[in-house]
Amino acid sequence: MKLFTSVHDVPNVNELVEEALSLKTDPYALQHLGKNKTLGLIFLNPSLRTRLSTQKAAMNLGMNVMVMNMDKEGWALETRDGVIMNGTTVEHIREAAAVIGEYCDIMGLRSFPSLKDREADYSEDIFNKFIKYSNIPVVSLESATRHPLQSFADLITIQEYKKSVRPKVVLSWAPHIKPLPQSVPNSFAEWMCRAEAEGMIDFVITHPKGYELAEEFTPNTTIVYDQDEALKDADFIYVKNWSSYQDYGKILPGGEGWMLDLERLKITNQAKVMHCLPVRRDLELSSEILDSAESLVIKEAGNRLWAAQTVLKNLLTSL
Repeated sequence: MKLFTSVHDVPNVNELVEEALSLKTDPYALQHLGKNKTLGLIFLNPSLRTRLSTQKAAMNLGMNVMVMNMDKEGWALETRDGVIMNGTTVEHIREAAAVIGEYCDIMGLRSFPSLKDREADYSEDIFNKFIKYSNIPVVSLESATRHPLQSFADLITIQEYKKSVRPKVVLSWAPHIKPLPQSVPNSFAEWMCRAEAEGMIDFVITHPKGYELAEEFTPNTTIVYDQDEALKDADFIYVKNWSSYQDYGKILPGGEGWMLDLERLKITNQAKVMHCLPVRRDLELSSEILDSAESLVIKEAGNRLWAAQTVLKNLLTSL
């Protein structure tokens, strides 16, 4: 593995999950891999779980880690080519990324979408330029369209807590007070579709009409607009808000009543509930679920460490 930006960089998802669960039993066995190697974590947007879990994962592998919050500590970046830089930007992405490549052996990068220009966001222009000009392996810490470390951790969690060979997993839209990116649901859907193809799960998406994700992320996926119908016999429910892809970046009418509570779980197969965090209590997900035995959100967040460590291990091996 020389790049980790989506599930398409993974030859076999089931094998990668089993590798993570094995690594979890002996976290410090491979510290020789990272000796005298440096991971640069570049954040264009805020982070809690992604930053701490990836930094800890690198330390478990014996790596040095440098963290830079580019939006606060770096120069204003120019990303366009062929422009005279006589405005507010100070450094071109060509030089910035190349310099990071001189200092680091692997780079982790986090960049959010603007939610104003769908074409620009889905081109992943900034992300792809960092990959191109740094000339080192890059791991996505979330991009405009995907969050693969989160989705990998989600699948680890499902594998760890499943009670049947092929559990039913439901991605359920939830309300929010502001428009959120599609990156987490895009990525979750992409990983679950792959897991379904490998015989690991059965996958269903439920959301109000108008919140359909881009088709490239949901090939042959069952989409149900009746939430209760989708939740029947579910083993895992992944709760997440996202804004409209078609009416890009907008919150649409008709999302009332979609927040899960314990009463709604009675129609499931004693489903465990997941969320990537941060979560707005009693808006996206009820406190009674979050504080109950049905919630896996903390265990799920814990598995972010093993997802990151497994990916870094594979990237180090390829150096």
